[in-house]
Amino acid sequence: MSNPSQRPKSPRSRAKTAPVAAPPPVLESAHAEAVPEEGVSSTSTVTAVLRAMQLIDAFALGESHLPLAEMSRRCGLHKTTALRIARTLAQAGYLVQRDDGDWRLGPAAGWLGARYQAGFDVQNVLEPALRALTMASGESAAFYVREGNVRTCLVRVEGPQALRHHARMGEGLPLDKGSPGRVILAFSGEPGDLYEAIRQRGYHWSIGEREQGVATISAPVFGKHWRLLGSVCVSGPASRLPQHKLEEMSKTVIAAANQISYELAGNAGPSASLVRASHWHP
Repeated sequence: MSNPSQRPKSPRSRAKTAPVAAPPPVLESAHAEAVPEEGVSSTSTVTAVLRAMQLIDAFALGESHLPLAEMSRRCGLHKTTALRIARTLAQAGYLVQRDDGDWRLGPAAGWLGARYQAGFDVQNVLEPALRALTMASGESAAFYVREGNVRTCLVRVEGPQALRHHARMGEGLPLDKGSPGRVILAFSGEPGDLYEAIRQRGYHWSIGEREQGVATISAPVFGKHWRLLGSVCVSGPASRLPQHKLEEMSKTVIAAANQISYELAGNAGPSASLVRASHWHP
């Protein structure tokens, strides 16, 4: 399935071209051709940066620390190379070495994540809106954004139920599985009957599509000039959210998505009585 390109087209090019999914970054070999900057070997510099990012990415969600041997194993690096990169990252505050020799993410990594979230008006708009949606639906609510060829949970508010669906913040999830990704694809212009139907309704629900026993319903969120920003999602156990329940919840989810859209666009927003399904935007 092809995904629409997120990069703006060159003003010189007027012809439409089919979007091409970007492959994951591949480490360059020592013999890769490159045009070095003056006095700098660009090949070794880029490789070093990619390896540094690999070292940071070695930490899984919930892992507070890792030994050097495990970091080097996960990254496919020699221990001496991993140690040299880790010490460099520590100087910049992205890694910290503990007293027992293990490594953990440093304060600079946390500050980087905070700045990333701040770019989406997390505190001012998203969290209060998701909290209100959680109270209205009785289930967990989240906001997903597109990052290349995957979707990422940027903000999440847990529901009041003891049994609930848990999503991991920052994890890259497929766009073509689950209602949050399907909505993002649909309102990015993805062709096909399924996505046209989603555009017609203004929302989409799914049960067990990506994760067995989990039901979700999502609607699109737009910014200024109706630029797609992401999707709002309500999720919970499928046993508590059968199809008819999801359909009943659609107006609530659309209302929340519309209100966030208007607030992010700097408008007061429509009243709840005016909420409706839309082809492309509220």
